[in-house]
Amino acid sequence: QVQLVESGGGSVQAGGSLRLSCAASGYTGTGYCMGWFRQAPGKEREGVAAIKSDGSTTYADSVKGRFTISQDNAKNRLYLQMNSLKPEDTAMYYCAAAWPFCSSKRGGSWYLLGPNYNYWGQGTQVTVSS
Repeated sequence: QVQLVESGGGSVQAGGSLRLSCAASGYTGTGYCMGWFRQAPGKEREGVAAIKSDGSTTYADSVKGRFTISQDNAKNRLYLQMNSLKPEDTAMYYCAAAWPFCSSKRGGSWYLLGPNYNYWGQGTQVTVSS
């Protein structure tokens, strides 16, 4: 059973930075994809960033140039470095995995759609004040 546990959330002022971490366990293989999603109160969940099985990445337009997704396979960890944070980035952030297999040949937007992921963490809260 795949388990995902997020950490690193917190409160920060606008312009600040945070690094989210997702500890993954219970899986094998290398054909999976992983992503970060967020949901603000009263809003739908949205895809933020994803990393495909071939290591390539995709980002939502709202975070391009500010957020960076990365993966440490040796440590089974997924990261989201968030810089130049804005109040509109305030949300619960979730780590997700599409396991055991996720093709890397789909269009970028596919990887930012929640229904395409079958394992989810419990989330970590990010609050950005102005």
